Amino acid sequence: MFTGPVFFEDRADAGRRLAPAVAAVAPPAPMVMALPRGGVPVAFEIARHLNAPLEVLIVRKIGAPGHQEFGLGALVDGEEAELVLNPEAVRLVRPASGYIAAEAERQRAEIARRRVLYLGDREPLSPKGRNVVLVDDGIATGGTIRAAIQALRRAGVRSLLVAVPVASASAIASLRPLVEGIVCLSTPAFFRAVGLHYRDFEQTSDAEVMALLRKARHGEGEGA
Repeated sequence: MFTGPVFFEDRADAGRRLAPAVAAVAPPAPMVMALPRGGVPVAFEIARHLNAPLEVLIVRKIGAPGHQEFGLGALVDGEEAELVLNPEAVRLVRPASGYIAAEAERQRAEIARRRVLYLGDREPLSPKGRNVVLVDDGIATGGTIRAAIQALRRAGVRSLLVAVPVASASAIASLRPLVEGIVCLSTPAFFRAVGLHYRDFEQTSDAEVMALLRKARHGEGEGA
């Protein structure tokens, strides 16, 4: 794991560079799950390299009032959307009564919108009993991916391997006890933001996510 700055051309480039490192430690018959939207182009390249199925795990941050980037927790899609809170953050912010419930309902509507867009009328692939490779385009604080990990554990996954191109060292350290393994190409000594390590960090569109999922389903990265 490198500690100096690594610049990826874009998310697809990051996925292609990350894929061999994931393949070296991936468990048998893995299933790749991406956090949309930015994690999907990275995960697509990994799934193609592994000849593994690709699925999305829709997670929406519950941001603090007036500071949406500061996460109080997250809502994770599943058979029933699951709210995972960060008790320390909630105690620190002390949001008004009803704020979290209202924000969770707003994010639940966004999850439903994205599920229809990304999945259409098909049922999502179930992670139960599977060796899951969980992918994002980077990790700053780790709050969102931590919520995803908790939800996947409750869904009954066999094992979890987190794979990201770049992350803060503190986030990696906090996640290690929660999963069977982590693959990360860069943990910069002075980490400020994920996007600073990409030359092109334009927001991934819904259309791009849908196109990549279609390609995966038609054999570009889908295994048995």
